Amino acid sequence: MLERLATRHDIAWVLTRPDRPAGRGRKERPPAAKVSAERLGLEVRQPERPTTDDIAGVDTIVLVAYGVLIPDDLLAAALWLNVHPSLLPRWRGAAPVERALLAGDEKTGVSIIKLVKELDAGPIAAQRAFRVGEDDDAGAVYERSAELAVDLLDEVLPAPAFHEQEGEPTYAHKLEAADRQLDLADPEDALRRIRALSPHIGARAELDGRPMTIWRARLEGGELIPLEVQPDGGRRMTYEEFRRGLR
Repeated sequence: MLERLATRHDIAWVLTRPDRPAGRGRKERPPAAKVSAERLGLEVRQPERPTTDDIAGVDTIVLVAYGVLIPDDLLAAALWLNVHPSLLPRWRGAAPVERALLAGDEKTGVSIIKLVKELDAGPIAAQRAFRVGEDDDAGAVYERSAELAVDLLDEVLPAPAFHEQEGEPTYAHKLEAADRQLDLADPEDALRRIRALSPHIGARAELDGRPMTIWRARLEGGELIPLEVQPDGGRRMTYEEFRRGLR
């Protein structure tokens, strides 16, 4: 998304989280936004908690999955626009795309809102829906959302105007370990869960006596057919490859 924005708008700097230890070696790794920003030659700011000094000199800040509470004095110092991948007030919270897929929503979308203290409750500047394809996983929905968000920001940034959210909110609670576990006796729910957690988290089940992550599957005659799996301690492979290894 940052790359698309940079081709259309003058970006003063990129605000992102500090580098964090990651992986088996626990070496510090930069957040994806920093990697993209440095590739584009943009200034990067990485405070643990931003202050008014960190945001000085700009009128508008576009926020995408930043994950840090913005205090009141910073909210008052600039216009903060939050890009949220759902049709607010549906799926306020941490996992809107995943929860939409888990619920079997036939459509979702993107909302550009003014950031306020209450979670994802700010007034809407722009909102647009799109249909969720039968084979779309979370990765596909996030990609479509990023493309749409840039188009909406093109409309909003010159002269933002807002209207209040309408309807009863639902909440996209943070994903937990239990959300990953498949009930193979309920193939439709299992398929929704696989799509919701791919390609970034992965759904879990035991197949042929082996615990594994299932990345892709389909329904055939009411039965769940695994397509891509990853046995614990192994690599991703097709389910056919896994079965051949058993033989």
